[in-house]
Amino acid sequence: MTNNGTVAHELNYVTTNRFYVEIDSTIAASFTECTGLSVQIKKNVFFEGGVNDQQRIYLGHAEFADVTLKRGITDHFGFLNWMTKIFDENNGETDLRRNVNIILFNQAGETMMSWTLIGAIPITWKTPALQGDGNAVAIEELTLAYEGLKVSKDRGGGNSVKREKASGFFLSN
Repeated sequence: MTNNGTVAHELNYVTTNRFYVEIDSTIAASFTECTGLSVQIKKNVFFEGGVNDQQRIYLGHAEFADVTLKRGITDHFGFLNWMTKIFDENNGETDLRRNVNIILFNQAGETMMSWTLIGAIPITWKTPALQGDGNAVAIEELTLAYEGLKVSKDRGGGNSVKREKASGFFLSN
């Protein structure tokens, strides 16, 4: 309560200094920078004969930019094994895509925003200079390609996804 009898609302400030990556319902890594979270919907413009002061716009396909996470750390072996399997050409595995949540927390530890990359797969993985101290693996840069995007305030599962045989699409849990 404030001095004038009204209820004071606690502010939950967003901290943008860490982006946490969740896979299979587990926080697997944290990064200090995240770029590329975007979607662009293609538009088709049509002009009608005799209507010279207007145009018609029809929406086309959504196109998702690759997401790049920078300056991260992890000690989660599931996360490291996933990336290793992707870059191992002789692994023979076909189910390597995951739903990946990029989560932003406030100072109170509450989820402020969650971006779920549907059917994500790593396409670039760079490491910094290796150092002998510490037990976490540093990741300088990780780029993920993905097939869909969900944005919400709730935290998702980031579970493995299966491709539907009939449609070829990934399910979005």
